[in-house]
Amino acid sequence: MELDQYCPQCEAEHTFWLAASTELHLGTKTKWRCPECNYGFVKIDDTVDTSATA
Repeated sequence: MELDQYCPQCEAEHTFWLAASTELHLGTKTKWRCPECNYGFVKIDDTVDTSATA
């Protein structure tokens, strides 16, 4: 799976690759990685997104 996302380390838009997926009681947890710099973030359905900035 692929996801187009802004990478804060590369400071550019990249196609992130799905590194892992696990089913939790909150929903599906997915880990995404930037192919250029290996920056990663986690999403759990629409509940948690560690790539989001405050």
